[in-house]
Amino acid sequence: MRLSLFYELTTPRPWDEGSNQRKIAETLDQIEFADQFGFHAVWFVEHHFLEEYAHSSAPEILLSGVSQRTRNIRLGHGIVNLLPPINHPLRVAERIGTLDAMSGGRVEFGSGEGSSVAELGAYGIDPGIKKRMWEESLQVAVEAMAQTPFPGIAGEFLTIPPRNVVPKPLQRPHPPLWMAATRRERIREAAIKGLGALAFAFVDPDASKAWVDEYYNYFESECVPVGYHANPNIAMTSWTLCAENRAEAARRVGEQVAFFFYATKHYYTQGTHQPGVTDLWEEFERSGEAEVARQRARAVIEAPDDAPPGTVGTSEDVIEYLRRYEEAGVDEVLLGVQSGTIAHEHIMETIERLGRDVVPQFVERDEVLQREKQRRIAGALDAAAARRPAPPSAPEDYSHGSILEAWEDGRAVGGMRESLEIQWQIEAGERADLRPEDAPGRSA
Repeated sequence: MRLSLFYELTTPRPWDEGSNQRKIAETLDQIEFADQFGFHAVWFVEHHFLEEYAHSSAPEILLSGVSQRTRNIRLGHGIVNLLPPINHPLRVAERIGTLDAMSGGRVEFGSGEGSSVAELGAYGIDPGIKKRMWEESLQVAVEAMAQTPFPGIAGEFLTIPPRNVVPKPLQRPHPPLWMAATRRERIREAAIKGLGALAFAFVDPDASKAWVDEYYNYFESECVPVGYHANPNIAMTSWTLCAENRAEAARRVGEQVAFFFYATKHYYTQGTHQPGVTDLWEEFERSGEAEVARQRARAVIEAPDDAPPGTVGTSEDVIEYLRRYEEAGVDEVLLGVQSGTIAHEHIMETIERLGRDVVPQFVERDEVLQREKQRRIAGALDAAAARRPAPPSAPEDYSHGSILEAWEDGRAVGGMRESLEIQWQIEAGERADLRPEDAPGRSA
């Protein structure tokens, strides 16, 4: 089982002008430190307008920074929101190709469609069609990365002529594909589409076995890969804090993880939010949930031997808890180490303890387990590949011309036509009052 890190960039109020800068700088330091310890990947979410809860609104930029400060850890989009009003799939394909080249082929490409009112409403997206939108966009992104050229599409949401997207990813024909899966039915969908499942539901180890079994049952019987190759993997998420003893771990975590779950409820199920005004941390304190979390922490501090092993505790506690995921057949666990206002130095200590004591306990066995899995599902992989329909191809005679050709055949309109007229007047010496850069659409 692989162990990775997972970031939301939770940034509770009160803020000052440097709050976001510090959070980003600390995050980059944490991942650079983690790179030396054998963690498999680091995963960043993409969320928009979810104040305090998740300030990771431009993960492609964060991962670009990570790519230049690390050498080994893989770079996970968990996920790219692939709805075209938010991220056009051709732009996503370009960014994935660039990041894969920058990192030496370390990208993991997860995608999804989002679900919060804050995000969908801001971009004018109808929740009733977002799933179809994502499916069409994912197919465009896959074909744009894999084909030379992308053959074009006349779809329900996108009409795009053939274009060759560059650069292509270093991992050919595309990096491993994943999708967000917060419900059991989405686990099934990931398996059928041949996508890795990023289970962001914080399922405990005992319950996760049913999710794993269902995923692989559907994969082996019904998979038709969206990508050019399937990525049969299921990942679970868990918050983690490691310290020298359970009492100190409980003291450090306090109410911080509880804030994350409070914020999740606020944005997705029961909150009312006034942008730029609502103080989520203050509401969390008033709700009583913060005090309940602190009471639980105090109970552990007072009687640490009575606390069950978990991912908040000692290295030994974390190992024991994670082995239950391993026994359930989980392929990867995404460990959230940064939540609420947990101190940067405590996060660094957690990473060091995990990397020194925990990760080595799983890496060696993972190599054996992955080989066993590949033998077990080899027939299913072949069957899935056989079910995948042939990819579309570009028309052999398709081409596009320059602006000049567009002018000559009558397709240059508006600003394009005006720009050409002024440019020609400048070049003919008829407009001495203008410079070439004054023409609309041109710059020096």
